[in-house]
This record gives sequence, structure tokens and C-alpha cells, in this order.
Amino acid sequence: MNSLDARYQKFNLVKEMLEVPRIIRELDLAKIFSFSTDRQKVILAGEGSSRIFPAKNVIYNSLVSGYCQMIISENCMQAAEYNLSQYSVYVASNSGRTSEAIHLMRCLNKKGHGDITAVTGSIESPLSVESTRAYILDCGRELAVSASKSVMEQALFFDLLFRHINGDPEPDLAALADAMELVLEMSIQADIVSTAASAPLIYFAGKNNGVAEELALKANEVVRKKSAYLEGTYALHGVEEVMSSDELVILFDPFESQTDKLKSVLVDGAGVSVIAVSHRETIFPSITVPRIEGFESYLQLAAGWNLLVETGLALGINLDSPVRARKIGNEYKG
Repeated sequence: MNSLDARYQKFNLVKEMLEVPRIIRELDLAKIFSFSTDRQKVILAGEGSSRIFPAKNVIYNSLVSGYCQMIISENCMQAAEYNLSQYSVYVASNSGRTSEAIHLMRCLNKKGHGDITAVTGSIESPLSVESTRAYILDCGRELAVSASKSVMEQALFFDLLFRHINGDPEPDLAALADAMELVLEMSIQADIVSTAASAPLIYFAGKNNGVAEELALKANEVVRKKSAYLEGTYALHGVEEVMSSDELVILFDPFESQTDKLKSVLVDGAGVSVIAVSHRETIFPSITVPRIEGFESYLQLAAGWNLLVETGLALGINLDSPVRARKIGNEYKG
């Protein structure tokens, strides 16, 4: 992405993505840390982009680092069926008007839960008003249909909060912001963009940390491509039976010990194109991102954004306005 090029400047989505480094630099850690919890059970609920990366990224980090909390995630309608009396509940919705999120909030309030944190962009939204407390995002309103900067701030809110609760040292956010700026503005190889633009279906494969799954959703909204998320090693366990040679698999931080097998199954066997997004070199055509210990997922997500923007431009798509997708998937009308 190029902030100075008129081809990019006309899209709010690009502008909002490029705001992320500033948002990282200006994060108010004291404000984030004030939303701490003493409970040992935590659920992070939400819908779509407000849940996929923000929640799954921190769950991955918690399991790698051995946090003392049991952190789970669920969509709001299913979470409303659970007994959450022992859980600290965090409900994320950038608009604060997501119908499912408000439904969960009201179910919990009816039970007298009393420990519900809203993570939202508006203090006047129904979600904020009905919560026990609300973290109001500082990223500002998004004009593009596809969420971007709000996803990053939601993710950093949860990530930094639970790092703090578990005694981890404060990260170098300036270094992360610098790396984010580099990734968002780096040039993507023309052959990779061409391959993505011509593929009728893109598989996004990677760890269950929200990166590949979130980008599978973004591919639908931004470049109008059919997509599928292949979790973990799923790409090696049968899906090659239905793959076509004109399709594309994007591997995010692939397990190094499995790259040869992935090539054998996907490239040699199914004939599909494969590219990788990683902080290290791979045997596949790669988009290489810097390594910021513990924050690689953010940079991989940003690289995916960059690729999708370049692909959308190559296809002549209006990046801001999908035909059917809405800013608020299921808006509360009460």
C-alpha cells in the first residue's frame, strides 16, 4: 500500500489500515490495564471480526505462555446458552449495535451477572450502556465496510491486558508500530498479486490464532473471493481431494517441519499455487515480515491486508463497499 499514490488514497479502507501504526503508538496502557479481572475463567464473546482475531490471538498466547486464566471464546448466541456465572465476560462489538452481542448482554443482566465488559467504539451504544463497564476504542469511526483498525485495537486490548494480568513485561509498542508501518507499506511481488487475483478460491491456512481465519473473511469482503480457512495441519488431511489447479493456498507461519510435505501434497499432488507469509524464508514464494517476539501474528495479518488491497486494485474493485456485506452484520434495531 502506498499512502501517497492516488490509486490508494481514494479508499477509506486503505486510510484506516494505514492508521494502525499511529493507534499502536498512542495506546493508553493505564486505561487498558484498568479493565483487569481477578476471575480465573474468562470468555471473550463477539461476532465476526470483533471476535476471530482479537479473541483467538490472546487464547493462543495464553496457552503458549501458560497464563493462569482459562480463556475461551464463543459467538454471542451460543455463549448465551452457557452457564457463565463463574466467568468474567468481555463482549466486543465495534459499533456496539450488534444484535447478538446485545442479546448476550441482556441474558446475563437478567441473571444478575454483574461482570460484563463491553469493548466498543461508542460510549452511547446499547452495548456500552448495558455493560458493567466499557472500554471505548480510541481508533475512531471506520467508514469502510470491512473492519480493520478496530480489529487491531480490540486484539491489542485483550493481548496487552492479559499479558499485564500475568506479569509479563510491557512490550516495545514503538518497535511494533514501526514494523507494522513497514509491512503495510511494503511492495507485494507482482506475481503473487497476479496469482491471488486470478484464483477463484483462496484457502487461508495457519494456526488457530485468528490470522488466517480473519483473512478468509476479509477475502470475501475486500476482493469478493470465495475462501476457506484450513486450521493447523488441515491442509494435509484430505482437502486436496477437492482442490483445483487454479486455486491458491496461503500459508501463515507454516510449521517448518511440514513444508516439504505441504509442497508434496498441495503443489505436486493437487497442482495448486502456494505462497507463504512468515518471518522466515520458506520453500514457497513468500511475503516475509519482520519478527517482533510475541507479536508476529499482527504483522502477518497486516501482510494479508496488504495483499488483499493489492489484489482488489488489480481487479478494479471498490474496496470500501461490497455489494451485499454490511458494516454491522446483524444490527440491533430497538
